[in-house]
Amino acid sequence: MKKRALISVSDKAGVVDFAKNLEELGFEIVSTGGTAKALSDAGVAVINVSDITGFPECLDGRVKTLHPKIHAGILAMRSNPEHMKTLEELEVNTIDVVAINLYPFKATIRKENVSMEECIENIDIGGPTMIRAAAKNWQDVAVIVDPSDYDRVVKELRADGCVSRDTKLELAFKVFEHTSDYDTMIANYLKKKVNVEQFRDTFTVTYEKAMDLRYGENPHQKAVYYKEVLPADGSIVNAKQLHGKELSFNNINDTNGALQLLKEFKEPTVVAVKHANPCGVGIGESIFDAYQKAYEADPVSIFGGIVAANREIDEKTAEEINKIFIEIVIAPSFSEKAFQILSQKKNIRLLSLENILDIEENGVEFKKVSGGLLVQNVDNELMNEADLECVTEVKPTEEQLKQMKFAWKVVKHTKSNAIVLAKDNATIGVGPGQTNRITALELAIKYAADKTEGSVMASDAFFPFSDCVEAAHKAGIKAIIQPGGSIRDQESIDACNKYGIAMVFTKMRHFKH
Repeated sequence: MKKRALISVSDKAGVVDFAKNLEELGFEIVSTGGTAKALSDAGVAVINVSDITGFPECLDGRVKTLHPKIHAGILAMRSNPEHMKTLEELEVNTIDVVAINLYPFKATIRKENVSMEECIENIDIGGPTMIRAAAKNWQDVAVIVDPSDYDRVVKELRADGCVSRDTKLELAFKVFEHTSDYDTMIANYLKKKVNVEQFRDTFTVTYEKAMDLRYGENPHQKAVYYKEVLPADGSIVNAKQLHGKELSFNNINDTNGALQLLKEFKEPTVVAVKHANPCGVGIGESIFDAYQKAYEADPVSIFGGIVAANREIDEKTAEEINKIFIEIVIAPSFSEKAFQILSQKKNIRLLSLENILDIEENGVEFKKVSGGLLVQNVDNELMNEADLECVTEVKPTEEQLKQMKFAWKVVKHTKSNAIVLAKDNATIGVGPGQTNRITALELAIKYAADKTEGSVMASDAFFPFSDCVEAAHKAGIKAIIQPGGSIRDQESIDACNKYGIAMVFTKMRHFKH
């Protein structure tokens, strides 16, 4: 039988040279539609699929390759005499090379204001069918879905007259990887159009590589940074790196934590993060004021940390940032002067994210565990104002309530067990990730030093004992906000009443592990 290659691609990069090389090697080129025209215009002798099937393309191109004379030529096992006898009887020629990439569904759904009808029309049918068939029969057919593999196939054909078994198996693997990604994109697109349970019996997602990372959480771990097909505008993957050395695994993780906390605030706010925990948060009249408050909250821990701001970094703020070692600054933008100042340091990473406060609606997050995956919807809630309940004899002042709500936003994004102390729209002490709340409170008080008098406290979970209230009283803390809901709540309430501390229940918990 004649050597034949079927070529039908949406991405035509390199396809003309590939077809010409195959032609020189004695292959007949079979093609369809736009690819056939592009090859023919370039001087390649092309056999149209319709000339093989004896059936014209129809239904606006929806049907062209779905035919036995195509699929039998792909699927016939050359080592099976009965298969080859059947091909002879049916006058079907084998197809030895299949080069196809699919309709651009991903590019289509990324278009602004694209219609569902256009998206549906860009769901490929014939392409996936042919490449899956070719991949199933990988021993006999070299199937190419990635233009970067054209040269590899041509080199092997020139050197050995065939494509090696190892290469064909790898190419087959790439097919199923490709179709899995393609089908998952379609399923997830349609899932958003219908009213179905968010968490189905199976969980399938697809991400595309954003970059290779030098290493993971530790130098001996290999790591890669992947991004969603349609990430929310305010996602860290949409940040543009303007300056500095490449981001590490921990840089990205910590910066994402800073961003999630920053999104809680509309006023000019700066969030400082170290090792995925906030070490200073401040609200100010300007971004400079906010930075000063965030810095003063913990001048030691902010060293080597990450600074996230929800307003442009100006010259004055940049000058202050430049006085200490900061790993990353992320903001919607940098003034020209600010960028000049900060970029004097070679390694500092400067990231801009235009829509920095945009929140991912209906998103999910997941965590790998041994043999499984934990999946939950993103925690976009803070509290229900109508559920706030003062449970003590002393009621919080308006200012105290304001500061408690501020602290509640911060404690939500602090690793549990967590305590946050706040005063004057700034954190003064953060106790993150402790095995119990009294230890977290002692740590927060230690960081706050002499600032605790008249401050407020937020806890990410209820108080099972009165010890936290007693320690708060000794430190001069005047108001506490916590979820409530413990069978021992009364013990803490009684202690608050004893010491004249206001306590407010949110009735919503925010554990962060």
